[in-house]
Amino acid sequence: MAESIIQKKSFHFALNVISLYRELQEHREYVLSKQLLRSGTSIGANVEEATAAQSRRDFVSKMAIASKEARETKYWLRLLQQSQLVAIDLTNAIAQVDELIRILTAIVKTTKDSS
Repeated sequence: MAESIIQKKSFHFALNVISLYRELQEHREYVLSKQLLRSGTSIGANVEEATAAQSRRDFVSKMAIASKEARETKYWLRLLQQSQLVAIDLTNAIAQVDELIRILTAIVKTTKDSS
């Protein structure tokens, strides 16, 4: 089965989060960067789990968890940006996670409505 748009985008985003994590580590920001790494990579992991869901309900549950992780990731990104702990422009990362949130929200809503 071909990889879906959300799989591609969440995987690409996870790679960007890993790069950002490394950059934050170089700036000696350890606590928030670890939180960002965990939630940012969890989005794609939950999307992947959803592709092997045992039922529609399981699929919706995994995608909803991915959506929650995306929202948490946005929180950490905004916190890092507005606290100015590091001088890194996070505008692009925030735009990417906003897109993931929109896609995941649509997937969950559409799947629930078609039940």
